[in-house]
Amino acid sequence: MSRDRDRDQNRDQTRINEKIRVSPIRVIAADGEQLGVLPTDEAMSIARESGLDLVVVAPAAKPPVCRIMDYGKYKYQQSKKQHKNQSHHTKTKEIRLRPKTGDHDIEFKVKQAIGFLKHKDKVQISIQFKGREMAHVEEGHRVMAQVIELLSEVGKPESPPKQMGRRIMATVSPKAG
Repeated sequence: MSRDRDRDQNRDQTRINEKIRVSPIRVIAADGEQLGVLPTDEAMSIARESGLDLVVVAPAAKPPVCRIMDYGKYKYQQSKKQHKNQSHHTKTKEIRLRPKTGDHDIEFKVKQAIGFLKHKDKVQISIQFKGREMAHVEEGHRVMAQVIELLSEVGKPESPPKQMGRRIMATVSPKAG
């Protein structure tokens, strides 16, 4: 347990409170007011009186710049900011239908596809033909047109539906905005 804490402290190189060994330092108050260049122990006592931490924010400056702040809150906001910057990687989800799929089943699949599109994923719609269904390809095109029409509010087709052997496929990407 203590080894994990030591490793975390090694990873975080920010010096706070007693770990600041340089004197004098330039101090900025919690409200952003410049307090000027002070000895480190005087700045520490000011931070303690306000119940906050003294944190080095610019160690390369001469003299180093320290800020009086709540360090735990600062670290939390930094991790939140970093997490927010991570972008969503678009995935391609697939919904499979048949030319004789019932209307309610199509609506259910469309509801799933809308969820995927709202989550910024692409949706690949494929209509699979089996056996003698190939004699009625127009039925598959009708189902595909119906699905694309139902998805038109949240997505736009990337390309028109294409027939590839025993399948008709189309990809719908989420609308921007």
